[in-house]
Amino acid sequence: MIPDELFDKIRRLEVRTRGVVENVFGGEYHSAFKGRGIEFAEVRPYQVGDDIRNIDWNVSARMDETYVKVYEEEREQTVMLCVDVSGSENFGSQEKQKREIAAEICAVMAFSAIQNNDQVGLLLFSDEVETFIRPRKGRRHVLRCIRELYAAEPQSTGTDIQGALRHVLRILRRRSILVLVSDFFDDDYDSMLRAAAQRHDTVGVELQDPREEELPPVGLVDLTDAETGETVTIDTHDPAARHAFAERARARREHTASLLQRTGVGHVPVRTDEDALDPLIAFFRERSRRGR
Repeated sequence: MIPDELFDKIRRLEVRTRGVVENVFGGEYHSAFKGRGIEFAEVRPYQVGDDIRNIDWNVSARMDETYVKVYEEEREQTVMLCVDVSGSENFGSQEKQKREIAAEICAVMAFSAIQNNDQVGLLLFSDEVETFIRPRKGRRHVLRCIRELYAAEPQSTGTDIQGALRHVLRILRRRSILVLVSDFFDDDYDSMLRAAAQRHDTVGVELQDPREEELPPVGLVDLTDAETGETVTIDTHDPAARHAFAERARARREHTASLLQRTGVGHVPVRTDEDALDPLIAFFRERSRRGR
């Protein structure tokens, strides 16, 4: 049984995100993610302007009239949502934690997918695979995935992006849409990320929180790493300490952006102090204009 509070949260998210999909995002999704290829649909009588290379000579001979082959884009695809649920995803200095933002993003992607008759799968990971749901279609399946995003209780707090991608690459046999949602607080996953981008249409959604980038001057503060449990004390009245903290955060953000670009992965930075869906919509609109 789903607790009433969780059920209400999922229902509110469904109402909001389905509205966004129907009114704003659905068309952007369809344009941004092309089908896997072109397949034969039917034959019809030749019309002025048709490409003569598409003439079906066998049918034309039988019907005593010129017919052409008609092709259409093969639309059905698989969307795999690969979501980081490590300890750092439970952080949020604003109204929502990063994990809640991840649920919103995944809901929009999932409802967009099923509106286009695509399949949706879900993988939740920390430094191990926590949950895996095989791709399927339908509203009930999407709601199950959203429920898992909210209700999952990870067994570990660390992050292993390389391991998660390796697991996904073993499972996905044909080219799919891979959406990696994480704050990317990890190292040494470059080669696996490149392999994912070569085999699948891969998008990285980077979750950012302003308090992980800049500290206010409030005196002595104990900072605990949510993944390792390590605690350090910082005097936030010290400008040098605040500057060093901000520089480390800036270097990490720049490294992530550079890595995603080098490996051919689309990059969507999403902040917890801004609307989560605006950058996603902007990314896909730009991608549609560029034709990829």
